[in-house]
Amino acid sequence: MTNGFTLYGSSISGNCLKPKWVAERLGVPVKWIEMDSFDGSTRTPEFLALNPAGQVPLAIFDDGRKLAQSNAIMIYLAEGSDLIPRDAYDRARMFEWLFWEQYSHEPVVAVRIARLHYLKTPEAELDPNLLKKGNAALARLELQLTETQYLVGATLTLADIALVAYTRKSQLGGFNLSDYPAVMAWIARVDRDLGIEGQYLA
Repeated sequence: MTNGFTLYGSSISGNCLKPKWVAERLGVPVKWIEMDSFDGSTRTPEFLALNPAGQVPLAIFDDGRKLAQSNAIMIYLAEGSDLIPRDAYDRARMFEWLFWEQYSHEPVVAVRIARLHYLKTPEAELDPNLLKKGNAALARLELQLTETQYLVGATLTLADIALVAYTRKSQLGGFNLSDYPAVMAWIARVDRDLGIEGQYLA
């Protein structure tokens, strides 16, 4: 586990908050540097010298090593902790959810939130498939969470942290969370675990 690090991120980005929450959960000191994902700040020559992909989050550790991509940073921070299951099958299930989150959840739920809420794109101009696929993703979570308290059984893992980030504010993207009562109960549970009740929802 690292002794501390600097994290470049945006407070409105679930992807950026994920590693921040993991660090706070594990007591890892983190220096947060606020970035604006919409104003070109991540595309400046100075930032591109740090991360040629021009994206946040970006972690820079005390030894100078850099790491991008939210799930990669979370996994590095949580190595050896109770956020990563020890059992090989449960650990693989956690990774299954992490891969699914980046492929089937974040590209639709987060994109609708960004376009509808932050960029103020009129509903009529949005791809209708975003709403359809987003609701399918929420329904998939609902199915699992009617069976288990957390996505991988009975305890909090990185899978929950990854998926709660945008799910908890999905109503900003026009999704109706009241249609998913098990998901709502899970959000409240994970929020309590992370100590973020009522935070980062705007």
